[in-house]
Amino acid sequence: MSMRTKPSFAMVWWLSLAQLITWGSSFYGFALFMGPMEQHLHLTRSESSLAFSLALLCEGLMAFVVGRWIDKGYAKQVMTWGSACVGLAFLVHRWVDSSFAFYALWMLIGAGWSATLYNPAFTVLTQHYPHDFRRAIITMTFLGGLASTVFIPLVAFLESRLGWRDALTVLAVLNLLICVPLHAWILKEIQPPSHHASNQNSKQSLQQHLKQAPFWLLGAFIVLMMAATSALPPHMVSLLRESGMNNAWAIAVPASIGVLQVLGRLVLYFLNDRVPVHQANRWVPWLIPSAFAMLLIGYGQHSFAIAFVVLYGVGNGLLTIVKGTSMAEYVSRENNGALNGMLGIPLALSRGLSPWLLGLLWQQEIGYRYGLMLMVCVCAVAIVCMLLAQKISLQKNL
Repeated sequence: MSMRTKPSFAMVWWLSLAQLITWGSSFYGFALFMGPMEQHLHLTRSESSLAFSLALLCEGLMAFVVGRWIDKGYAKQVMTWGSACVGLAFLVHRWVDSSFAFYALWMLIGAGWSATLYNPAFTVLTQHYPHDFRRAIITMTFLGGLASTVFIPLVAFLESRLGWRDALTVLAVLNLLICVPLHAWILKEIQPPSHHASNQNSKQSLQQHLKQAPFWLLGAFIVLMMAATSALPPHMVSLLRESGMNNAWAIAVPASIGVLQVLGRLVLYFLNDRVPVHQANRWVPWLIPSAFAMLLIGYGQHSFAIAFVVLYGVGNGLLTIVKGTSMAEYVSRENNGALNGMLGIPLALSRGLSPWLLGLLWQQEIGYRYGLMLMVCVCAVAIVCMLLAQKISLQKNL
């Protein structure tokens, strides 16, 4: 694979802009198009939500193939066509007149996600910055963490002024005229490998990693932590209301989580050279179960709810870095895309099922206590898996 030894750091910022647009317009923008689609297509809330679930499932199904292509040097082609898929789906979306077309377009967007969101971008940064990929990834997540803060009000404004059809067209233009050229331009120096032998060696190396414990332990860590962090957002407002917050605070405080995520990443960015990577990977995941524990200890008390939001927001922001770098740190940098891609379907299932499970455990008399207890246990198991993977990997490299 032909690439520069020390690529310009500007590449990170340009890729970050594409991340901001893709996350904001499609992943977070969906919530604002649910209502219009329900009215236009006469769908129930569960039927409209199915489109997002299908997008997540399609993203998971494509993740391994996309990861392999990027590992082989096809990042430019993959990410450019991924942005094109998202943009074209938005462009056609304005003419949707059936639930089948609605679902099909969001499945296309899901395929685009697999080629454009954090996983493929993190793999590219790992390839280009082999000795400083952690800092590059932290930098990228600054803008990614603000996607909801920027695009939820932007899409709401576009809908109110232009209507949902023209709002979709504007989002299509952003993806087609900004993200597509950015990916084609900034990734142009990555060339596909010229020797079949390198592909064969990569395949053999991947098979070897799949036979070793660190991959499976880290896979369990990533999937379980994703389940814990994905379970909460749909229930957060109700949970905070039960914890003693009035309605205005229960809505405003969760909205600050995006800012808290970015704040946590900013702190980690400046401490990156001062705190050893392996040490940070050991303590960062504990912020999430600590947040859940705050609610369990002080359920119904305002101050504990505030402590929960701070720990959860900062912890979730930092956890993105740990999850995005751990496979490269402890298993393989060369096969990072494919290894993370193999977790695509389990991650999609965990994101889809965990909110439902948390709702299932809610009870009128005790609220979310049983669900919170389960989340703490899930996080504890996940962290033990991370610690074991780290220990085995570091001992092997001594």
